[in-house]
Amino acid sequence: MAAQITLKRLCEMKAQGENITCLTAYDASFGRLLADAGVDVILVGDSLGMVIQGHKTTVPVTMEDMVYHSQAVAKGNEVALLMVDMPFMACPTVDLALVNATRLMQEGGAQVVKLEGSGVQLEIVTELARRSIPVCAHLGLQPQSVHKIGGYRVQGREPEAAKAMLDSAKALESAGADLLLLECVPEALAAAITAAVSVPVIGIGAGVHCDGQVLVLHDILGVTAGQVPKFSKNYLAGAESIAEAVANYVAEVRDGSFPDEAHWFS
Repeated sequence: MAAQITLKRLCEMKAQGENITCLTAYDASFGRLLADAGVDVILVGDSLGMVIQGHKTTVPVTMEDMVYHSQAVAKGNEVALLMVDMPFMACPTVDLALVNATRLMQEGGAQVVKLEGSGVQLEIVTELARRSIPVCAHLGLQPQSVHKIGGYRVQGREPEAAKAMLDSAKALESAGADLLLLECVPEALAAAITAAVSVPVIGIGAGVHCDGQVLVLHDILGVTAGQVPKFSKNYLAGAESIAEAVANYVAEVRDGSFPDEAHWFS
């Protein structure tokens, strides 16, 4: 059996220029398949609200949903680092964030919790880190805020917005964030953020210069209902099995051939 992936290992990968692979999963069978294929980080994403439950956004997903699906993935996965989303309004205060992060770790088996937000989350990230709860901070497009920002749009194109995001990334690292995730961010800005922080940066629609890549499992298997995001790619096309499709994704992220210019934003 391969060695368990840890945060320390991800930091070593960043330092050595080894690309980190990440995919979403929502059940034990895919948790096992992804781990066997060499995926470094499995994300139990609140994207389950859309790809599993059929909602139009991630907002309806509850803590009970996240705990349930995290438990399932944890039972199938013995190698990959397990990261789990804090769903909408799971951390409006420090106290509630502590309660819900504890649930994801104790009940769901999470090894890292991921939360959306920047400046408003600094106090929460600081407190979670102080309590030895590993945290991934999510910047750029934040799907839980889709109604506030008016849709799924690239973030950080304007100079002031780009500077604010770079400053937020540095501040979140200083507050104790162990990982950063950048979603739908211009390629040049993502490269600047990745170079400016010492923690691993995982991108989705953020270009090739991030330390790693994440996609939604259903997108790479071509079973997503509706419009597939520009930054995704159907790896099942041309593959003989789901396992081969996942392995091809892992290989292309590892060698840097994914993403290419067709799958990022300028």
